[in-house]
Amino acid sequence: MKRIGFILKVKQHLIDEYKEHHRNVWPEMQAALRASGWHNYSLFMREDGLLFGYFETPESLEAAQAAMEQTEVNGRWQTLMSDFFELPPGAHPDQSLIVLEEVFHVD
Repeated sequence: MKRIGFILKVKQHLIDEYKEHHRNVWPEMQAALRASGWHNYSLFMREDGLLFGYFETPESLEAAQAAMEQTEVNGRWQTLMSDFFELPPGAHPDQSLIVLEEVFHVD
């Protein structure tokens, strides 16, 4: 499994609403993530909205993203989530991840 770590920035005034959406992620979105190779997926957030995400995937980030792009539910979710992030106009969060280099791992 490849381990992927990334960051994004949630707009400060939308943090509570963002958290509420993630307490209620659609079951079909969760199923699509699993089927597309997004395993052990977690999100962590700092008080200022800096978001750290982590997941494991059998192939690569690009393969996991491409698989999700093929799902109808991902398009709806990305459209819903786009306004929550500090992104360039028209950008979707799943294509704007700032991927972090893994520098240490212990099993």
